[in-house]
Amino acid sequence: MTLPQRMKFGTFMAPFHQVGEDPTLSMERDLELLQWLDYLGYDEAWIGEHHSAGWEIIASPEIFIGIAAERTKHIKLGTGVISLPYHHPLMVANRMVLLDHLTRGRVMLGVGPGALVTDALMLGIEPNTQRPRMDESMGVIIRMLTDPAPLTHKSDWFTLNEARLHLRPYTQPHMPLVVAAAGSPSGMVMAGKYGLGVLSISRPRGDQTLNDFWKIAEGTAAEHGKTVSRDEWRLVLHAHIADTKEQAFADVRARSSVYWRDYFEGTMGFPRPFESDKDKVVEGMNERHIWCIGTPDDLVDSIHRLDESSGGFGGLLIQSVDWATREQVMHSWELIARYVKPQFQGSLVSLQASQQDAERTAQTVRELRDGAVAQARESYEERSQTGTKT
Repeated sequence: MTLPQRMKFGTFMAPFHQVGEDPTLSMERDLELLQWLDYLGYDEAWIGEHHSAGWEIIASPEIFIGIAAERTKHIKLGTGVISLPYHHPLMVANRMVLLDHLTRGRVMLGVGPGALVTDALMLGIEPNTQRPRMDESMGVIIRMLTDPAPLTHKSDWFTLNEARLHLRPYTQPHMPLVVAAAGSPSGMVMAGKYGLGVLSISRPRGDQTLNDFWKIAEGTAAEHGKTVSRDEWRLVLHAHIADTKEQAFADVRARSSVYWRDYFEGTMGFPRPFESDKDKVVEGMNERHIWCIGTPDDLVDSIHRLDESSGGFGGLLIQSVDWATREQVMHSWELIARYVKPQFQGSLVSLQASQQDAERTAQTVRELRDGAVAQARESYEERSQTGTKT
């Protein structure tokens, strides 16, 4: 196994809420989920930015993180992601440094080009400019985070005149920096160019394997004299866990089909990955290992499968999807925390060894225990017969 000794676990919270639900209540439930994950000991949560298409309702991950930070104690909170072409880079950097201070170092900056073309069109941004602008913006942000000297930069979409950050980062040298990478190689290229961490889906689009995808980052890093670490590579997986596989399927069957067919295929225009009846979507996704719907053991198997196909990664993020009842979703996260996380974080090694040691010596221990009890009984009986006080 090529996984780290302690793999990170968390959530990637776009979030996805079916159109028709109260958005205010949905956001409260998202915050409640983060509190639950904090209690369960999850490492991190990544919050998305979206402005259209109805389902993903958080417009500012920074504001949401500010609220979530007040309701949690330990979990790290990342922007997953800020769409850099939508913002002036100085504003992005200043907002994140402010959060870095307010949370005492619990924030992470995740960036991307902007996943929804409908967002870009509303802003008058040509989609083919988004990835070059993301790269340009990230270069400026890293420069400001690492160098206090004033910076002048002239671009066709923003200007900096002798600009510097108002506050220096709380985290030294700066908060963790990651870039999203899905189907396009641009995310992996940027990770290598600047030495960033990566957020990517567990099944890259196209014919590439996960390991092929990662090699883009490694090759680009070598070209630029940088390094990238698999420990800072997070894979995002759709998963729902229950006590039995049958129960897991029953939990998500109806709403998962709506989620895929109505949002990804209908709203977003993604191609249909396979033909099936709408109520069989969950089976098709599970059989093709696109999703993991089942028991804790099924998720353990999925992680080992991802390890093999990727060559090793550092974190698993479960996609937050509102595809079951509140209680079922909460139970899924609890099962993962109780039975999956410990197997990949070194929590069970000594406990299992201690139990095995005890099992090997059980006969000897039983004989010693029985002998001690018998001796104590005999001593008591002798004292009773002679009238000796204890």
